[in-house]
Amino acid sequence: MSKDLNNKPAVASSTVTRDLRDLDRTTNNLYESIVIMSKRANQISNNIKEELHQKLSEFASSNDNLEEVFENREQIEISKHYERLPKPTLVAVQEFLEDKVYFRNPNKE
Repeated sequence: MSKDLNNKPAVASSTVTRDLRDLDRTTNNLYESIVIMSKRANQISNNIKEELHQKLSEFASSNDNLEEVFENREQIEISKHYERLPKPTLVAVQEFLEDKVYFRNPNKE
């Protein structure tokens, strides 16, 4: 697997067939595992969205000038970087399978 800009191992960039028995090893319940991965994917998605908005907000201006073309190129490069990132769902599944996701179920405690 290749590495991205943050030196994290890259996650598969497309659909991967998974063995369902691997997904419920930690929780002994497939549906609980799916909920955990779903919540983690939402966290990742929100973090990425917030980071992207922060970076793009630097370019917000009401002035029209020649520098705008250069700024647009920078915006395009930033957008392309975020488009190339693996989908949050794939990252969440990978983290879950590598036991990198902390979760608890208050009903079981």
